[in-house]
Formats: sequence, structure tokens, C-alpha cells
Amino acid sequence: MKTKLLLTALAFCTMSSVWAVQGVIHAKGSERKGEIRYRARDKMYLVTVQRRGGSPIEIELAAADVTRLDIPKPKDLDRAAEMVAKGQGIAAINILKGIVSEYKKLVWDLPAGRYLVEAYLQANNAKEAMDVAQQIIRDDKRAAIQGDLAPAYWQALLKLGKVEQLETLLSAAAKSGDRRSSASAFILRGDIILAENGKDQASLRRALTEGYLRTSLMYLEDECKDIRAEAMNKAAMCFDELGWAERAENLRSQARML
Repeated sequence: MKTKLLLTALAFCTMSSVWAVQGVIHAKGSERKGEIRYRARDKMYLVTVQRRGGSPIEIELAAADVTRLDIPKPKDLDRAAEMVAKGQGIAAINILKGIVSEYKKLVWDLPAGRYLVEAYLQANNAKEAMDVAQQIIRDDKRAAIQGDLAPAYWQALLKLGKVEQLETLLSAAAKSGDRRSSASAFILRGDIILAENGKDQASLRRALTEGYLRTSLMYLEDECKDIRAEAMNKAAMCFDELGWAERAENLRSQARML
């Protein structure tokens, strides 16, 4: 089975070019089918195409011109993703590391790289999570403020106490125009408030108004449902701490209905 992947960033591009896979590469309205490799030193894709009745030829395509790769989905990716979704990231780490090692030059939207970041976070290893994320971000700075990788990267920074760097990224994300990224940024603002100040009443109220409730009220699009649910559950936790159990349960009920 093949999966269509939007090319936004290359993962682990400092490694030697040994990866190759059969697939289709799309660039500027054209497509080429063959064995695809990536040459890291000059960010070029090399496609070996078999000509009808002739010998194969190799075509070079600049990574900047490539819009999509259609490639086979790596074995065990779905299983590892499901494990991470269930909070079993520790058990998924070796699977995901194997996928990343085998598919060294895949785009991070595979999204094995992002799942590996989340798995390390679930294993309470924020340092490894940050290192993996930064290898991805190195080739596309937008990945630090947009897309599915960004919230996991932000969590790693928060756990490592890199609040000043995180605040800069959250401000950029809120202004980026990407609704999911902006919504996630406001949730992280609530997390930062509680991480820095503890759970006194003033901090809980600030986390609610500046983070969690703001997210649940402002981001009503279908694409943000899961983020709204997260915001509502975190807001419910704050209401529990404040002694407002009825409001907490009401929010949890709304979150379950999304």
C-alpha cells in the first residue's frame, strides 16, 4: 500500500546517502517513477528510471522543487503509531528507530520522526525527543511552529526548562495563520503558566483564561476538534483544583462529545 506524503522537511539529512526505495516523485507538474535516493550534501533527489527498451537513466531533482513523494508505507509504522496513540511510546521506540534508520531520507511527514519524538516524551526522555525534533527542523524551520511535529517539540522544550525559546516559538505559531498550530500554542501557554508558578488559585485562573478556555472557545473548526478536547480536559483539571467539580465534569462531557 502506498501513502501520499507532502514534502515539507527532510529527516536526518546529515547521514550518508545509502537509502533508496521504489516510488513516484512529483516535481513542478511532472512525475518520475523509479528507484529514489537522496543525496544529502547538495539536497538532491536522484531517480533511476527504466527506459522502455533501453538502459536505465538517472535524473536529478532539487529537493526544493519536489512537491510530493508516493512511496510504500514502512512495515510496522501503523502498529507503532497506534502504540504511541495509546500512550505505549516506550514500547514503540525501537520500532520507530528501526524505521527511521531504514528510511533515512524520508520526509518527516511519514510521520515516523514525529511519532519517535512523542514516544521519547512518553518515556520521559525529553532530551532525546528534542534531539530528534531538531534534526527534522534543521531542514525546515517551519516545522518548529507548524504541523504535527511542533506541539511535541514544544513539550520537549517545556520539560527541559527552555521557556524563553519556547515562548518565541509560541508567539510565531500564534501569528502563523495555521489554526491547529495556533490552538496548540495557546494550550502550551497554559502549561507554561502552571509549570512556572505551580497550581495556586491565581495561576490556575490564568492558565484557564490565557490558555485552555481560550482554546476551547476560539478554535471551533473541525480540524481542531482533538486540540479543543485536550484544552477542555486541561481546563477541567484546573476547575477540579479550584473546587468547581460540576464545571469540570461538564467540560469533560463536552470533550467526549467532540
